[in-house]
Amino acid sequence: MRTNIDHPATITLAFTGASGMPYGIRLLEVLLQQGKQVYLLYSKVAQIVAQQEMELALPSSAKEAEAFLRSRYGVTNDQLRVFGREEWFAPVASGSNPADAMVICPCTMGTLAAVAAGLSQNLIERSADVMLKENRPLIIVPRETPFSPIHLENMLKLARSGAVILPANPGFYHHPQTVQDLVDFVVARVLDHLHVKHQLMPRWGEEN
Repeated sequence: MRTNIDHPATITLAFTGASGMPYGIRLLEVLLQQGKQVYLLYSKVAQIVAQQEMELALPSSAKEAEAFLRSRYGVTNDQLRVFGREEWFAPVASGSNPADAMVICPCTMGTLAAVAAGLSQNLIERSADVMLKENRPLIIVPRETPFSPIHLENMLKLARSGAVILPANPGFYHHPQTVQDLVDFVVARVLDHLHVKHQLMPRWGEEN
């Protein structure tokens, strides 16, 4: 039985083709470390970005990706499942069996626009649509700059529909020393909104 949505046990995580793949990969790693079940979806362009930004070769086949990532993170078969963009029989495609929460990280402006318009042309878009219609947490991490008025209007539309818009904007008050510190800042904010415990960075007002 799943836990309360305030303490999600199952999380859909989607990678799209925006720059910022280190955020998504780090988020996947921490969610698995915290014992969450993860349904992973990613686009073809996300594979290209992962290779360019991290020299990480994500397999095109969902089954091969499952085996690769389960081995990489040392998790059981049940804890991580990977679905292809056209796997319409995946649990996340239906409101009768949605995940407890969903994160799109990083999110392209194209995917953001499609979700804002209610399109469901692939499993990522459909999964996000399901989360909104079922009033479940949807966190979108856009990675673009600057934002055009169209981008901003789409984000406002999604925020009014219940999504959390969490741009990949790291802070500096924790005195980051490495790029990883900057990545962890953003991932920590996502985890906070998922109500997933972590120790990625000290909180405001706490000692380092």
